[in-house]
Order: sequence, then structure tokens, then C-alpha cells
Amino acid sequence: MDITYYAAAADAAGTTSARLDAGELTADDLRARLGVGNERLAAVLASCSLLVDGAAVRDGSTPIPAGARVDVLPPFAGG
Repeated sequence: MDITYYAAAADAAGTTSARLDAGELTADDLRARLGVGNERLAAVLASCSLLVDGAAVRDGSTPIPAGARVDVLPPFAGG
């Protein structure tokens, strides 16, 4: 999986991108896996939206294929 972090998620992760070698995971499992060892990122991930191959994932039980591109988007303020 290719992971791209944006804004506060990138700040918490300390990077804008990562590669995760894993089989299929649910969205909830992916969030948990990405947050292991980084409490700050885990906290941010709890409020982030995930785009998988460009499609929004709203259900935590949605499967994410091993080769997917995942964008991690924290809430944005508008104005």
C-alpha cells in the first residue's frame, strides 16, 4: 500500500508518504497499524478521512486491497 499523508497527518507522521507491506486490511485495521508506536499520529488518524484509490471510505470495515493508494486527509477548516 502506498500511503500519502496530508496536513496535520503528515506533521504527526513526520513524513508525507510511506509504503506499507501488508495484505488486505480493513480501514480500521489500517488506521490502527499506521498508529502503532506513534500516539500523536494515532490520535490524528481517529479523525482523518481515507481515500482509497480516489474513493472515500466511510465504513471502518471496508476492505482495502494490498496494492491500494491511500490518502490520509485530516479535517480541513474552511473560511
